[in-house]
Amino acid sequence: MSGHSKFANIKHKKEKNDAAKGKIFTIIGREIAVAVKEGGPDVANNFKLAQVVAKAKANNMPNDTIERGIKKAAGDVDNVNYQYNTYEGYGPAGVAVIVDTLTDNPNRTAADVRAAFSKGNGNMGTPGSVSFMFDEKGQILIDKEECSLSADDLMMIVLDAGAEDLKDNEDSYEILTAPDDFDAVCKALEAEGIETVSAEVTKLPQNYVDVTDEAAIKGLRIILDKLEDNDDVQAVYHNWNE
Repeated sequence: MSGHSKFANIKHKKEKNDAAKGKIFTIIGREIAVAVKEGGPDVANNFKLAQVVAKAKANNMPNDTIERGIKKAAGDVDNVNYQYNTYEGYGPAGVAVIVDTLTDNPNRTAADVRAAFSKGNGNMGTPGSVSFMFDEKGQILIDKEECSLSADDLMMIVLDAGAEDLKDNEDSYEILTAPDDFDAVCKALEAEGIETVSAEVTKLPQNYVDVTDEAAIKGLRIILDKLEDNDDVQAVYHNWNE
């Protein structure tokens, strides 16, 4: 998805209903638990946890909820048994799809992901079959209507903090960073009081696929909807130019 379409989708999800927000908070809660187990509860010394906290704040998760999640995870490390798994495959019309999951039952999750691909006439692939088509980047989206700074002033702030680029889209600013510089750029924006619509380390397609066949579009929507409804799915990336 381009920065513009992703911005529109995120705004829609945030405004849609409380259930959508509840699922996002559940996803982030799991990520906090795993990050604490792997690197401890100190955000300053846990790079992965810092990334998750930035994502939580961008999704309007209250600070006290974040802190409670970190404290709970720190006191319950032995009972955190979630694990990350990534699945790759193709949807109709050759659209590449990557699915990141965080689950306590990998067999169940693998079966659910495979079923989603199958019901939309797609196919699961082997590890690495489509990931080479994507670049891992920190991506931060800012609503132009909520930002009082000019594009030039904003660019100076983020470039000084280590960002690679700032794209001036129709209704949003899209900031791209290397994964290692993501946290520093988020902190620079927070220090300036600049709110973000989305902030996460994501996978961006190198090229997009246009799909015009109605049957293929229907199949793609089936796959993406079923994956999004799955509680074990953390993120879905694809190169369909919706």
